[in-house]
Parts: sequence; C-alpha cells; structure tokens
Amino acid sequence: MNLDHVFVCGDPALDFAATLRARRSARFEMFASPERLDAWYVESGVVDTVTPGDEGDVARATAVREALYLLVTARRLGEEFDPGALALVNSTARTPSAVPQLTAEGRRTDATPAEALSTVARRAIELLSGPDVPLLKECGNPECTRVYIDRSRGMRRQWCGMESCGNKIKAAAYRARKKSAAAAG
Repeated sequence: MNLDHVFVCGDPALDFAATLRARRSARFEMFASPERLDAWYVESGVVDTVTPGDEGDVARATAVREALYLLVTARRLGEEFDPGALALVNSTARTPSAVPQLTAEGRRTDATPAEALSTVARRAIELLSGPDVPLLKECGNPECTRVYIDRSRGMRRQWCGMESCGNKIKAAAYRARKKSAAAAG
C-alpha cells in the first residue's frame, strides 16, 4: 500500500482520522513510527515544524485518532457520541495547542507533538460542531473508510478522492462491464 500521506477529506481532522486505512479489511497504519506521525503534522499544514516525537506520542495520537473516528462516524450518522471518545478529544483539546507566530517571512507555527495533537483535536471540535456536519460523507469504496466533506454541486461526490478510490472503482466497473459483454456476446 502507498506510504504517502493523503489529504482528500477537506479538513485536517478528517484526514487525521483517515490515517488508519481500510478499517474494514486490511487495516493499514499510517502512523507506523514517530517520524511518520511528525511528517503528517507538517504535510497536513497543521504546523510548519514539530519537534521529534517518540512512541508515546504515536500511542497518544492513535488513541485520539480512534476517538475522533468514533465521533465523526456518530455525528455523520446522527448517533450519540461515545462518552470515552468525547472525553479523550476534549481533554486533548484542553492542553496547549500550536501557536502561530508572525515572523519577517510571514506566519510560522512550530510545535511539540502534544501541541500539534491538541491543534488537531481543536480542529475536530470546530468541524463536528460547525456548519459542515451535513456535508460529511463516507467514501463509496467499500474498502475505504475515509469520511470527507462533500462540497460538490448537488452533493453528488461519491469518493474520498478520484486518485485514491474513484479511479479504482470506475476501472473495476469498466472491467466488469467488458467481461459481462464478452460473456453475453
């Protein structure tokens, strides 16, 4: 599976929740090391730099990610929040977050892993209590469990991203039609 971090969900909190891929089948962990977690924080744009994390930071981040996934799923389905997940995300958001600073070059945000994680938790709270909740959808690929914000016209988007899932599903459907046509002919 691809090791690149993917940002197709429309919000860093959703992309964070999607870092455990294929939850229903292969379960591919994107935070396999502290370096992979640190890279996600920077590549996502949550922070510009992060001090190197350790295995404890990975354990905290994956726990918050799983809690966040439960909350996103509950909100999307109109269900009650899991109390433990809610408590974990809220307590993480209460810790100091990354603070942007103005520099001669512009805005810069340096953080520790804990500050970056708090920033993600705060983004999640804003998302799950904000106007985009009705736009939350799960990817139409049965293997994918990403939740994204559907801002397409008429809310017709079916996939988290064309590159990651849409093309795979469309290609499989095309092959199935060709096979069916060949069998019928």
